[in-house]
Amino acid sequence: MRLLKVATCNLNQWAMDYDCNMKNIKESIAQAKEAGAVIRLGPELEITGYGCEDHFLELDTVNHAWECLKELLVGDWTDGILCSFGMPVIKGSERYNCQIICMNRKIIMIRPKMWLANDGNYRELRWFTAWKQRDQLVDFQLPNEISETLSQESVPFGFGYIQFLDTAVAAEICEELFTPSPPHAELALNGVEVFMNASGSHHQLRKLDIRLRAFIGATHTRGGVYMYSNHQGCDGGRLYYDGCASVVVNGDVVAQGSQFSLKDVEVVIAQIDLEAVASLRGSISSFQEQASCKTRVPFVEARYNLCQSFNLKMCLSSPLKIKYHSPEEEIAFGPGCWLWDYLRRSGASGFLLPLSGGADSSAVAAIVGCMCQLVVKEIANGDEQVKADAIRIGQYKNGLYPTDSKEFAKRIFYTVFMGSENSSEETKSRAKVLADEIGSWHLDVPIDGVVSALLSLFQTVTGKRPKYKVDGGSNSENLGLQNIQARIRMVLAFMFASLLPWVHNKPGFYLVLGSSNVDEALRGYLTKYDCSAADINPIGSISKQDLRAFLRWAATHLSYASLADIEAAPPTAELEPIRSNYSQLDEVDMGMTYEELSVYGRMRKIFRCGPMSMFKNLCYRWGAKLTPGEVAEKVKHFFKYYSINRHKMTVLTPSYHAESYSPEDNRFDLRQFLYNARWPYQFRKIDDLVRELGGDGVHLGDSSDQAKLVDAPHGAGGMGVVAAGSGNPNVGL
Repeated sequence: MRLLKVATCNLNQWAMDYDCNMKNIKESIAQAKEAGAVIRLGPELEITGYGCEDHFLELDTVNHAWECLKELLVGDWTDGILCSFGMPVIKGSERYNCQIICMNRKIIMIRPKMWLANDGNYRELRWFTAWKQRDQLVDFQLPNEISETLSQESVPFGFGYIQFLDTAVAAEICEELFTPSPPHAELALNGVEVFMNASGSHHQLRKLDIRLRAFIGATHTRGGVYMYSNHQGCDGGRLYYDGCASVVVNGDVVAQGSQFSLKDVEVVIAQIDLEAVASLRGSISSFQEQASCKTRVPFVEARYNLCQSFNLKMCLSSPLKIKYHSPEEEIAFGPGCWLWDYLRRSGASGFLLPLSGGADSSAVAAIVGCMCQLVVKEIANGDEQVKADAIRIGQYKNGLYPTDSKEFAKRIFYTVFMGSENSSEETKSRAKVLADEIGSWHLDVPIDGVVSALLSLFQTVTGKRPKYKVDGGSNSENLGLQNIQARIRMVLAFMFASLLPWVHNKPGFYLVLGSSNVDEALRGYLTKYDCSAADINPIGSISKQDLRAFLRWAATHLSYASLADIEAAPPTAELEPIRSNYSQLDEVDMGMTYEELSVYGRMRKIFRCGPMSMFKNLCYRWGAKLTPGEVAEKVKHFFKYYSINRHKMTVLTPSYHAESYSPEDNRFDLRQFLYNARWPYQFRKIDDLVRELGGDGVHLGDSSDQAKLVDAPHGAGGMGVVAAGSGNPNVGL
């Protein structure tokens, strides 16, 4: 037998915070050594943090990474254990994303990444060059200070593997696993038995299964030990890296770390027999045949043994049942952990949320409540770092610390119901009940006096006072009155966030939380600079349908029973007067359902559909209940309002990334924000096709009348979010 004990890990790194990152790296090595592991794998770019972005272009970033690596190699951290560290390296004129593979205070080889992640949220080609020489290892001259310290002038650099006396080990870096021809296939034919994948992979709803199937597939038909390490937490941006460090042997998961956690360091250990790998490979005829005519991959010799012989004291790891979270759990734990990292690293003293009693703001409140529950649970489990952070943020003294989530929420979470004459008693009551269940410090702030003052000022200046549409006013008056309420709430939210800590003799400031969802952003169903304008938004990339499912789940599993009533209530902005014959509803205002919006969003982004291809696809999908003409009308209606309101994405509050059809403009969904909202060529082609199919294609409104492209009033969750175009359809109010 060749028994091997390996360690991989989830690390909560912070981009550009070398002290934090080094502390976590050292702790992970210490835990791996304590467990008796002889291989320790860390995540991609772990020394600098993955999310440094344009900081990678600074020489300081690379130089500091070398300084940290030197610190690890000068000490005893790599004594008796093979360690793979991620950091940027400059070779000649190029900058590479590399794994530095070290053992016994020496660098064995440097493995540059060959296939870079460059889509979706990733822009690695902006900062790094892909390594293209697959047929040889080249000499890399170490920086002078490193060379002198290690008494090592150069090291092998490139694509290859390390041949130990009793096994072969190689690195595969994140994206390379998911390429059409992944390196591990070629490496396996060359006899590599252990693959180390250092990754920087972010959370996305329902994504984990794709990742785990890739690990399983890598070793199921060709054998091998696949180690996976990942970041876990918010390292300074919109992404939450969701850990799940794993070890897979011959297609079976034998060790799996947590997907969501408040821990800074989580080490996952597996004990395996490499003879199982050799046995599987020897039993597969096609593997034997392909290995006999393989393309040879260069390697580095390392005169060390990694394995032990037969030893009853070492218990082998057995296959596990893979742990998956439901989407509702993902919504609770992912954004909850992201909020905790943001809170403890931002220097803020807590959160403030405009809580309307509607679904979206209530979902945000529940996520904060879940965060408080996670903090108390982790403290009870003995996590000293979480405890220290909670004591500091919650201002505990005399040895006290959080033991009750509601008591902790009272210290760090303000909720504010900002009602107007248009708000119902039902939403006001729901907000109060939910706040009590969570434990937040809740305020009821009427805004009618502020609205009246602004309208009086407007009347003094113009001589006119606007009226709601139900009272005989025009569309422009109706929109203006709704927008006033929405924007006043934004101003008041930031005022309370900055001054309430002072009122209560607390230091610092509170972060304002937004609560618009991904579907509203896609449709532009929010007012520019209203309550959607906040410091951060934990649900900005989550669909309305998923949020409603989360509310039903949280009512039971988080013990916030009032969420069931909130979920059952029809979504309404409550920005217009309620009359016996009129009640404002979101889906009526939008002219489409949230379910339809999710379909449009996925087709537009995930399936890359323009108006014509979306129309064709929806004719198949909805053809049983809608005529081609009706489908055409829906598609044109969506694209009209999507393009009118696209400019709002340029100022969208930074949001937790959770959905693959997010319209977030900063990095994920890069498109223009000035459109011809009539789409004359595309819509004409749709109409032509409708006529060929025997139906009528109807334009929405008079295409020659620019003024008719004014957006309809709309909002979400009772706190009022309204979007409008005025005259020019691309100028929002």
